[in-house]
Amino acid sequence: MEKSVVIIGGGLGGLFTGAILAREGVGVTVLEKNTNAGGGLQSFTRFGETFDTGMHVITGMKEGGNVYRICKYLGILDKVHVEHIGTDVVDRIFFAEDGRTYDMMQGRERFIDSLAKDFPEQRQNLERYVEAMYRIVDEVDMFYLRPSSSANLVHSDEFMMAASDFIDSYITDKRLSSILAYMNTLYGGGRGITPAYIHAIVSVLSINGPSRFAGGSQLFADTLRDSIVSNGGRVITGDEVTRVCTKDRVIDCVVTSKGHRYTADHYICAIHPCTFIRLLDDPKALPKAFRDRLEELPNTYSAFILNIRLKPGRFRYIGHMSYYMSRYADMWNFGSETGEWPVGFLFTTPPEIGQGEYSTKMIIASPMSWNTVRRWENTTVGRRGSGYEDWKCRCTDLLLDRMERLYPDFRDCIENINSASPLTIRDYYGVKDGSMYGFAKDCRNILLTHIPVATKISNLLLTGQNINLHGFCGVPLTAINTSEAILGNNYVLNRINEAN
Repeated sequence: MEKSVVIIGGGLGGLFTGAILAREGVGVTVLEKNTNAGGGLQSFTRFGETFDTGMHVITGMKEGGNVYRICKYLGILDKVHVEHIGTDVVDRIFFAEDGRTYDMMQGRERFIDSLAKDFPEQRQNLERYVEAMYRIVDEVDMFYLRPSSSANLVHSDEFMMAASDFIDSYITDKRLSSILAYMNTLYGGGRGITPAYIHAIVSVLSINGPSRFAGGSQLFADTLRDSIVSNGGRVITGDEVTRVCTKDRVIDCVVTSKGHRYTADHYICAIHPCTFIRLLDDPKALPKAFRDRLEELPNTYSAFILNIRLKPGRFRYIGHMSYYMSRYADMWNFGSETGEWPVGFLFTTPPEIGQGEYSTKMIIASPMSWNTVRRWENTTVGRRGSGYEDWKCRCTDLLLDRMERLYPDFRDCIENINSASPLTIRDYYGVKDGSMYGFAKDCRNILLTHIPVATKISNLLLTGQNINLHGFCGVPLTAINTSEAILGNNYVLNRINEAN
């Protein structure tokens, strides 16, 4: 097509956008500051084990799912190592308040049955609630990779109402309402704030069947990178973009830390927009109102993470995601700046290729507000001081104390621990406030928190988790939007449907 593009950032959004454009003959160059491309897909090695940095659970990869179909179009399905979470238990939630455990099953009927077992009087309400979620998701053409003829779709009232109000409008038992809100840990939800469509999409994806990467998510990042390269593109790592040169609201080139200059017809920002603005040689290339809006938008909360190497043969592999919750009433209080921490956390034993009976590692992730670490925000890795290290040790002990509510001898199963705070996430990903899910969507002013892919810089586009939807499913869908801004409306969608 004799078009070229430079993509700033080699995370999930940059790699998917690059793979799509390269597949369609665009000359693609991806520039990534870290040694490995992948962003939240990256893995790292500690104590001889490979740990994923972000994508602990993925969705849309069952046969016929939207990401599955995108991968089939890209021709990479046979290179993807995925373990589908079985139908018996998809998620298990433990409440310390009363010691009860609830299992979530895969499939609409099994999901309803699993909860109706504990709340039989709510069965009809559960049926109506699940039906409403699928109805909301059906309003999103992109979710089903359906070509759309209109950019100004009219949505139902439920689509834009607060997720917490949406749940309560169907479920009359307060404990069950809290249980159904547990997925907000995967989208950074807030009571009375997060739109129902976000909750519905994430919940429906889980009900349809989640998966996990076997052998680490870096393998998938490498597969996307190889797809770009095999189609004539380049993925350059370890060379951070340090300046974006503009003239008359057009980007001339980008300059990297190693002094290289890259030019293209189009440029795509696949990093946090606030981080990108700081790279502009002339910030006024973007309107002040737009810059101010981005800086003022609240980000979703961050997390404190434990990466644990387990002693051989001591801890059995868990084939599903697990959640620990202190109190039912706190289900919307993740990332709270006040009160007891941790409110709750998720934990998982990541699968290896050919996984056996016992696991060799575990990841524990607990939401945490950026304000918790603000006192160290101007420090750098390795130079945060003894106070910071002592604080991390206290946080680690708090999480392990709670794990021993479930597994009394858990500390005896541990060989080594590596911990990461919101500061680690900020510095590693280059995201504002160490945000796990980008900008927080707000149903009270949805236009304020909606960032379009096009900008006032004529050859600059945006992609990634801050634009439209976040997560392993949402980011590839946004990559389609961004790619079609270059290739033409519905062009990529039609190509995907032809390939499927």
